Parts: sequence; C-alpha cells; structure tokens
Amino acid sequence: MLAAPAWLAAEPSPAAMAGFDSYVERVERGLNAQHRSTEGFLAPMDFARLRRGELIVEQVTNGVGTELPGALVHDWRGAAFVAGAKAADFARLMEDFSVYPKVYAPQVLTARVLSHDGDRFQVLMRVRQKHVLTVVMDTGYDVTFGRLDEAHGYSISRSTQIAEIDSAGTRRERALGPGEEHGFLWRMNTYWSYEERDGGLYIEIESVSLSRSVPIGLGWAVGPFIESVPRDSVEFTLEATRDALLKRH
Repeated sequence: MLAAPAWLAAEPSPAAMAGFDSYVERVERGLNAQHRSTEGFLAPMDFARLRRGELIVEQVTNGVGTELPGALVHDWRGAAFVAGAKAADFARLMEDFSVYPKVYAPQVLTARVLSHDGDRFQVLMRVRQKHVLTVVMDTGYDVTFGRLDEAHGYSISRSTQIAEIDSAGTRRERALGPGEEHGFLWRMNTYWSYEERDGGLYIEIESVSLSRSVPIGLGWAVGPFIESVPRDSVEFTLEATRDALLKRH
C-alpha cells in the first residue's frame, strides 16, 4: 500500500508553499507582538485550569482556511503549568538538545547540533511518528531563542529540511526521493512561549505544519495519520516537557 503510485506525493506545489508561508507570516507577526510586552505575553488560556494540572490543547485558526491546493495546514496550540519551575529551567532544557532523545522518547530518536551561534542553533533530528502507520523522518531545524526578561522567553523553530526514511535502522536504510515520499510532513514550525508567575511556569507551544491533503479513496489508511499526528504530537511534546521540568525541579 505504501508504494501505491496513486497517493505518492512529490514536493508541495508552489501555491501550497506560498499559502503556508503566508499563514506562518501571520502567526509569527502575532507572536512577535505578544512577545514585546509582559502584558499578554502568552495566548489567552484558562489559566485556572492549567494551575489545576490540566493540559489544554486546541486547534488554532488565523483568518484563513487550512486547505491549500493539494495540501493541509495544521495549527495546534497547547499549554501547561509547572508548579515550582523557573524560566531558567525551561531555557536550559530547551537548549540542551543532547537530552531530547531521552526526554521526548519514543518520538525523537536522535538529535545533533550542527552549528551554534549565540541564541541560534542549527539542529538535525531523527523523529518517529506512529498512528496506525509508522513513519521515520530526518528533520533539520533553524532554532532561535529569545527573552524579554528573566521571567519571559520564547523560541522559534523553523524546519529547513524533512526527509522520509525508508527501512530506518536497517542496512537498506535510505532517504526517499521527491517522487517517492508520501507527503506526511512537508514543513513544520514550532513556537514556544513561557512565563514565570503564580509560583511556577506557564508553557505554551504552537505547532504549524504542512502535509499533503488526504487522498481520495485512501482516507481510511492515510487520514488518521495526517489528521491526528499534529494534535497528538503537540500533546505529547507538552506533556513530556512538563514531566522533564517537574523531575528537574
């Protein structure tokens, strides 16, 4: 089934990429405005629920539809509260890419810093996503960290490369070419915002990704992966981050 030509997808169309870039521009413009001041530094959330220990994960819209020509934009935001944690704890965790395979197992298999200049990192990670289908990808990111003050900070992670890996971990392992990939994930940007107050740390993550649209007639096989993984990934990452901060604290 995975080799069926009917649902193989090459690179996203120029129209899809233009739509994604436009969407991301709106997201980043809004986050940039938030991060200029301590007032409204985080997106609106039910902070009382967060302090009770709940995770909040919700789909986000930014004034445009999620459907593009042959592609889908997925935008999910999640938030949590970590009692007793400090902003410095979060910054240290996020910048220590060597612990990602442990903190975010089994999704992150390996993580390696390619270059580092001040608050900017070039990182290569191998990730595994499983939802009926199991997909392994090598993903490169340009990651920048920023701080408004000691209690407020953020990070911006933009994908620079995503390659689907066939037969990962075997002697036959190889990266699929543009005409072979299935289009599960073409682009992914991740944005963290965090604020220390109320005796702990509020952390918010927003993930904006681009995938192929669900193929006609194969929604039963591909749909659950394409539609569920973006949300599940945000929830998993948020929970794993909270747990890691609690252990460190």
